This record gives sequence, C-alpha cells and structure tokens, in this order.
Amino acid sequence: MGGFFGTVSMKPCINDLFYGTDYHTHLGTRRAGLVTLGDDGEFKRSIHNLENAYFRSKFEDELDKFTGNAGLGVISDNDAQPIVINSHLGRFAIVTVAHITNVAELESKLLSHHQHFSELSSGQTNPTELVALLIVQGDTLVEGIENVFRAIKGSCSMLLLTDDGSIIAARDKLGRTPIIIGRKEGAVALASETTSFPNLGYSYERDLGPGEIVRVTPSRIEQLRRPNDKMQICSFLWVYYGFPTSSYEGVNVEKVRFACGETMGRCEDADVDSVCGIPDSGVGMAYGYAAGMRRPYMRAISKYTPTWPRSFTPSNQERRNLVAKMKLIPNEAILKGQRMLFCDDSIVRGTQLRDNVRMLFDCGVREAHVRISCPPLVYGCRYIGFTSSRSDLELITRRIIKEEEGDKDSRLEAYATAGTPQYDRMVEIIRRKLGLTTLRFNTLDNLVKAIGLPKCSICTHCFDGSSFF
Repeated sequence: MGGFFGTVSMKPCINDLFYGTDYHTHLGTRRAGLVTLGDDGEFKRSIHNLENAYFRSKFEDELDKFTGNAGLGVISDNDAQPIVINSHLGRFAIVTVAHITNVAELESKLLSHHQHFSELSSGQTNPTELVALLIVQGDTLVEGIENVFRAIKGSCSMLLLTDDGSIIAARDKLGRTPIIIGRKEGAVALASETTSFPNLGYSYERDLGPGEIVRVTPSRIEQLRRPNDKMQICSFLWVYYGFPTSSYEGVNVEKVRFACGETMGRCEDADVDSVCGIPDSGVGMAYGYAAGMRRPYMRAISKYTPTWPRSFTPSNQERRNLVAKMKLIPNEAILKGQRMLFCDDSIVRGTQLRDNVRMLFDCGVREAHVRISCPPLVYGCRYIGFTSSRSDLELITRRIIKEEEGDKDSRLEAYATAGTPQYDRMVEIIRRKLGLTTLRFNTLDNLVKAIGLPKCSICTHCFDGSSFF
C-alpha cells in the first residue's frame, strides 16, 4: 500500500520529517524517500531500497543534507519516490499513495502526445511520474490534480512540495486512502497515519475529505477544492493495514479490532481453554474475543520483531513463506495439551496460516480453532492492492470456487454471502485444507458495525464486490 508524511514548519523540519515518515514503515517495505526544499531554494532528495534494511538505517547518515523548513517523506510498496518535476506550473516534488490499474493505457496516451518517461521502476513506468505528467497537463496545479482524478482507475492520494515552500495535499477522489492533518505551534503535518503525530507534538486537526485539495503553510490551511460527497474508504485499513493507535475518519483501529472480536466472542460455542492473537493485527481482535467469551487471553505466539518485516511483501513466494514462519515463535509451554482459539486478520492465500497451524500442532496443541476478523476475500482488490497477488486465483477462495464450479468467476455472490450453501461449503473446504479444528469468519454486517461508518462510505469490494469508480 504505502504511506506518506509531509510537514511545513517555521524552523528546520528534518527531525519531524524523518521520524514522521518512519512511523509509516509498517505500510511498505520496498522503497522509501525524503525530499526537502533547501535553504538555497533547491530540492534535496534521497531514495533508498528497503528490501534488505530498515528505513532509519538507510537515511540516518545523510540527514544533515536535508536543510529547509518543508519536506515530504514516503514509504512505498512499489515505485521509487519522491519525483521532482520542473514544469510550466513551477518546480515541485511529489509523493503518492496510489494503485493505478490503467497505467499502460495512460502511458500510451501520453506517449502519443510526445510526452516521455524518465523514472522507470524495475523497467516499468513509475506510477508517481505518471501522476506528475498528468498534473502538468493542467493550467493550474488544482486543474492538473483533477485531471488525475478523472484519468486514473484505482486510487491516488498525493502530497506536492512546491517551490514556494508550501505543501499541496490531495486525497483520493473517493477517499480510499486517508490524509490526516496534524498541527502544533509553528508547524503543520499531513500524514497517512495519525500514529505519527503524538510523539512529535502534533495534535489531530481533521481528515481531508474525498477529493479535497488544500494548500498548507506553517500558519494556514487553505482549501483549494471542496471534498466530494461520496466516500469509499478502504475497510482493510482497520482489518489489517492500520497501526493500532491510528484513527481514520475519527475511528480508531484497535477499537474496531476489539469490537469485531468481542461481538464474535459473545456468540462463540467452542469450548476452549484460552484465546490467542496471531501477531500483530490479530491481537486486538483476540483481546476482544477473550472478553466476549470470557476466556483468558494467553500470548501463546510471539512475534520476533527486530529483524522480520511483513511477510507478504517479498515477490518470491518461497521467501514469503520463510519469513512468515521465521517471525512467529510459538510458546510450547502454553500450547501443549490446550484447546486454543486463535484470531487472525484475514486469509489471503492460506499459506501462512496453514504453516502456522502445522507449527501449533507440532507444539502439542489439542485443538486449533481459528476466527478471522473480516469476511472471506472473494474479490481481488482493484483500488488499494493490499497483496502482491497478480491474479484472483492467488486467493484461496477463488481457487476453491474454480475447483467446485469449474470457473473461478462463477456464482461469486453466493460464495461471498454468509449462510448460503456455497459459502458454508467454501469455509469448510478452507478449514480442511488448513488443518483447523473449526474456522469462522466475521460477517460483513459485524465489520461495518464495528467501524461505525455508513456502509456506503466504506469500500468492502474485496468481500462483496460492491464498489464504484
């Protein structure tokens, strides 16, 4: 997915920029970049590969070169950013959180109009450069950003650092990804995660609305475009991506996960000894589940955090499997002979959970009941790209549908609807494939209720196929 942090200040910004960006590293592990508008009026930029190291270790030794009072930082799961552009609209640096599904179409159109691309990422067109080229087709930056909103399929939120030292922030036209404003004396920040605010002294100001554009200086937040009426913020932010202390649209991540678990726990009929969350994003749900069914929470699995990043990020499946195994350490002293209920955020391919379950039984657990905080992922994401899946067949649900129906796209609505014969059969097949004692998923109604926003304001496409461009 990715995340960004920008700040404009009355004094040098690099410390806030560095640590504010670092608080977004749970959102991506491939690329990171920083840019400031230096005291000499020039952009100072650096981009590093994060696949073999951490953000702080890559940038710490070069921080002194980032002079100036305004800057942008980005963590990306795909393209190298920031991009610096010199155009008829002036010079600006840009970072994006984007998933653009019609890159090839837009690239062809721009090339036919004698545009060129210079920032290739792994031999492919850099989506952030594509966004920048779409912007400079406009007569103003606002007109150019609106051109992006009209042209792309998928989603795109962005921050632009202009050569006058201000930041222009534009949230995705349907608000699929967030931009949140924080403020402290003499400085304003714009971030994907409110987690980046407290320790840097920023207080939450407000969320940008879908499609809203603002210009930010240390003393002023100027609205350049009003927000759109419709919103489709990604529900998976609360299920998986979000850090527990973050909030989107005023709704805290950990509270949502706890509520999902508590609601399911109240209805639980499995007789278990204790509840355990699969770190990290299953822990909040498990606390709620233990409270709901009045069973003790036991930390039977711990995550070894110093060296192991997110598991689904590496492009190589074998490496993903290895990382998933190595980062979670079972506590045999707690597991042996116990009937355990485990909570996890989601099942994508099923590989990681299958290996975890095998590990649990090797440690002597008697029963392994698994509860998932969201409904089954039946539809591939067209808007955020929260997995590295290239095909819907990488989803365990679609593979089962193909096995059962002969066509991966057959009767999807029936398989996605809780309580239908197709849904029940699919869940049972997943349970058998993963070697679980029992398996249950949260319902869409429960998830929406836990988030607390109107269903029409939340993107639930991956669960029920309901969304719109």
